[in-house]
Amino acid sequence: MTKLFWSFPWLELFFIVFCLITLVQLFYYGWFFRRLAFYSPPPKEHSQQHPVSVIICARDEAARLVTHLPGALVQTYPSTHEVIVVNHNSQDDTRFLLDEFKKTFKGLHVVNLEYEAIGIPGKKYPLSMGIKEARHEIVLLTDADCVPASEFWLQKMQDGYRDGIEVVLGYSPYKKGPGFLNKIIRFDTFHTALQYLSYALAGYPYMGVGRNLSYKKDLFFRNKGFSALNHVPGGDDDLFINKVAKKENTAIVVDPDTFTLSEPKKTFSEWYRQKARHYTTAKYYKPLHKFLLGLYSFSHLLFYPLLVVSLFYDWRISLILFGVRFLIQGFIYNRAMRRLGEEDLFPWWWLLDIWMFGYYLIFSSTVWKRPRKAWK
Repeated sequence: MTKLFWSFPWLELFFIVFCLITLVQLFYYGWFFRRLAFYSPPPKEHSQQHPVSVIICARDEAARLVTHLPGALVQTYPSTHEVIVVNHNSQDDTRFLLDEFKKTFKGLHVVNLEYEAIGIPGKKYPLSMGIKEARHEIVLLTDADCVPASEFWLQKMQDGYRDGIEVVLGYSPYKKGPGFLNKIIRFDTFHTALQYLSYALAGYPYMGVGRNLSYKKDLFFRNKGFSALNHVPGGDDDLFINKVAKKENTAIVVDPDTFTLSEPKKTFSEWYRQKARHYTTAKYYKPLHKFLLGLYSFSHLLFYPLLVVSLFYDWRISLILFGVRFLIQGFIYNRAMRRLGEEDLFPWWWLLDIWMFGYYLIFSSTVWKRPRKAWK
């Protein structure tokens, strides 16, 4: 038995698998990710200015609201709009701060919630209350720790709506800062956006990010809100979009004026906890989405180890395959990073791509872990 094991052509097998894995990777870059890299928004026959309700949920966020909320309140938008802040049982000075803001900004609508919803963990309850209180059909969501990149965020996000569109996906990068952790966090955010925006363009929308997301109020209530997701602590953005978004009703907006900026975590442990919480919802995605995302991640994880092994079998072909993937991937990344305003990451993309091997190993266990019930 031992002799049979060692006589098996393992190197040849690993080389064949490496070739297949490389083809899988090239498929994703050629079929999915090129769509964002070469995306240009469809021409609008006529521009409309829909009434919009901006909704922000806050829990003990006074320190962030004082610096970030004005960005949503001073938007240049001539049509009817409002900003709703749902103050969910805050124990800090959030209520008093919002009362002061209301004296200056008449379009600010505050919803104070002073109790918890039993059996509904996470942010879904306050967000549902915010959507219920919204006066307008289009709701635009962001977080208390986010600030719009420009005064035209609201105007250009709502411009994504046209006939049949009920969901508009935006991009929310993290602010640039020193250190390699900042690059890792921002590359991860870019890499996630490369996937969900490209999948949406390919007709397979599977998630959105609550820091910059818009949909119609009627869509929310037609699908009974978050009722099917109440047992999951997270999922108020990605799982809801996974449920309701379709090829025909989803659009993306990636104009730099529509980005919302957030402060990245300062330590790896803080970022790990944040990412671990996000990953706990992935197991609830639709089967097709789980397959497509899983196949890509699995091929990405195996690529570099199999490359090293394959070099011992046929280094020429192995290097040719590596070179083809390297050039195509670099080209797609360059265009997509420029599209999403992450150009400064491009000189590092090859190192960050190698880092993804460790990334998948570190976060693989979080998919099965029991999520925390808090939304903050």
